[in-house]
Amino acid sequence: MFRLFVLIASFPTSALAAGASPTVVGIPVDFVLFALTLLGVALFHNATLYVAVTGLTVISLYKVFVTGFHTGAGFVGLIGHLGHEWVTLANLFCLLTGFALLARHFEKSHLPTVLPRFMPGEWKGAFVLLVMVFVLSSFLDNIAAALIGGAMAHQLFKAKVHVGYLAAIVAASNAGGAGSVVGDTTTTMMWISGINPLEVLHAYVAAGVALVITGYFAARQQHAYSPIIRHVRKHAHIDWGRIFIVGLMLVFAVAANVTANVEYPELANSFPFIGAAVWAAILLTIPVRRHDWEVLPDTIRGSIFLLSLVTCASMMPVEELPPASWHSALALGFVSAVFDNIPLTALALRQGGYDWGFLAYAVGFGGSMLWFGSSAGVALSNMYPESRSAAQWLRQGWHVAVAYVAGFAVMLAVLGWNP
Repeated sequence: MFRLFVLIASFPTSALAAGASPTVVGIPVDFVLFALTLLGVALFHNATLYVAVTGLTVISLYKVFVTGFHTGAGFVGLIGHLGHEWVTLANLFCLLTGFALLARHFEKSHLPTVLPRFMPGEWKGAFVLLVMVFVLSSFLDNIAAALIGGAMAHQLFKAKVHVGYLAAIVAASNAGGAGSVVGDTTTTMMWISGINPLEVLHAYVAAGVALVITGYFAARQQHAYSPIIRHVRKHAHIDWGRIFIVGLMLVFAVAANVTANVEYPELANSFPFIGAAVWAAILLTIPVRRHDWEVLPDTIRGSIFLLSLVTCASMMPVEELPPASWHSALALGFVSAVFDNIPLTALALRQGGYDWGFLAYAVGFGGSMLWFGSSAGVALSNMYPESRSAAQWLRQGWHVAVAYVAGFAVMLAVLGWNP
């Protein structure tokens, strides 16, 4: 854990604008405050929302009264900064809340209770479930893939899901989107910037290796903790109305992602089309089945937590990244576990010189190493509150970090670094 905080504090500082921020032992105060916020989240996992909001408040006031923002000084600069970030924040909020409803519909459709008919028994069934999440995430948002995986796991393992397996679900969802320009926000950003989709496709070499490693160990953990159900309810009938709702929400999300971000990127920067599309599908399907609105209070609290950390990260005075190399790409994976990968990707695109497949894998899969390192992890923690412990996530989900390094090493050995 300490190494991650050292990385977030020290990795970007070599390229900060001179005199941009007061420092403590050479580290900008902005980063010190952010690191303390993350440390508080890691230590006080029963009060993560209050820690994150307090950290955001302190950092905001520090920027207002001391350093200012890229958009200006004082409260005017803060308003300008939030105006620049509001589309990203609104999309995340709408996706987290909307996909929470999607997960409940999927769980109540009874499809997860029928799945054992087609899945192998013992630990292999748990492994196949992770592969399914991986495949779903290649064309869906990783939040949706993680929540669908969480809903299936809730049914298949009688609501007893090992934290190491939860980490693997998040890892599988992030790995699945690493090589697809429609599977993750960061790869979509690369596509919008003119990078050929084929230039990120080889990220699947590393992602596939990582999936096998973390999937094997996590499936073993889950089987020992709570085996997959061996029987199928005789009278379980699939609720196709709920499946229709799930399908419509996913179609709307994918269509909005492709249309707004690829066809009209200038509009995507001014309005949260993807989140709005998901909620349009929710409103349209109210007559089909009742939505479980009661899940929203907890989901909203979890969403505010993530948005607080994302906003804190967006305020950090990162002007550029260290020179592009496989070493810096590897380090970016660890940094993305505690730092929003969207601004990291934007900086890398502006700087150039990267092998985009390596970068996509690093910033995509790297966030899986901590439960709050990616939006998929935060979304899943709303479903499984017991996962909100950084120490437990690292201890029981140790295989995610091992898989990240192993996948990176295999891709480097097989394909080499080709910027």
